[in-house]
Amino acid sequence: MDVTTLYSIGELSRRTGLSVRTIRFYSDSGVVAPTTRSPAGYRLYDLDALLRLKLLRTLRELGMDLATIQRVLDRELSVAEVAAAHADAMDVQIRVLQLRRSVLRVVARRGSSPEETMLMHRLTQLSGEERRRLIDDFMDGTFGTVDADATALAMVRAATPDLPDDPTSEQVAAWVELAELVGDEDFRARMRRTAVRQAAGRPLDIECDAGEELTEFTRQKVAEAMESGIDPLGDRGAPVIDDLVHRFAEVFARTPDTEFRDWMAQQFEEAHDSRVDRYWRLVWIVNGWQVVPNLIPVYPWLIQALRNDRDA
Repeated sequence: MDVTTLYSIGELSRRTGLSVRTIRFYSDSGVVAPTTRSPAGYRLYDLDALLRLKLLRTLRELGMDLATIQRVLDRELSVAEVAAAHADAMDVQIRVLQLRRSVLRVVARRGSSPEETMLMHRLTQLSGEERRRLIDDFMDGTFGTVDADATALAMVRAATPDLPDDPTSEQVAAWVELAELVGDEDFRARMRRTAVRQAAGRPLDIECDAGEELTEFTRQKVAEAMESGIDPLGDRGAPVIDDLVHRFAEVFARTPDTEFRDWMAQQFEEAHDSRVDRYWRLVWIVNGWQVVPNLIPVYPWLIQALRNDRDA
């Protein structure tokens, strides 16, 4: 064989960027065996060995393990097959890193305790299948024992929360709160009552007695106040609620005093539960949905404003 076509370890090192020690390791491991030896006993390598080392270095830099690379070099696996499998594995690693990053941002922003940090990490580490199972358990536990709740269940399932692979810190915080909420038995009972009423489309007694015109007027005025950012407990909310109380008092032939306000609040509270409203808000955040103003419940604002004047 013409020795001018062979390369010493030193030459291979210069051409591949690998250290002499590394090439010797690969040679001793049988990954890139020497073609022959010089009269003085030094290892010599041919062009094929040079190409194998260049490919080996490239695959190592891409994160592949040596055993897999050996199979590629021995033509037991194609580069394409290995690349596809490795890319899938990296996708999983990237999703894990993205979740960890989001958790760390939430911890940093909220100043979370060690216990909250561990809970957050545990809940976000659940696989997509495990997260779906958590919600399915909530659905079954909430509606599984009541045959009449098929419509309500369909309504809730249509908005199943699904944490994305690259969630924002806000979505992580919402998912953790949501996961804790759906495991609470008291919340499940509240959700069942509220969803059944909403699915059945039954109006409140106060809505029926007040009439469609006043009910729609109330929804419109409260929605406008909410869109304007008016605090139900602030001074700007007082004229809105005072006007509505007087309109309802006139219809019901009552005095618009604190007792009547309390009665109104109790009537509207039958349709809305603050924890259920919070659930839907969290679902919107987790799913990354745009909040549609006309879908935001208006009665919680109204109830707060009515309660604000309890001691007036």
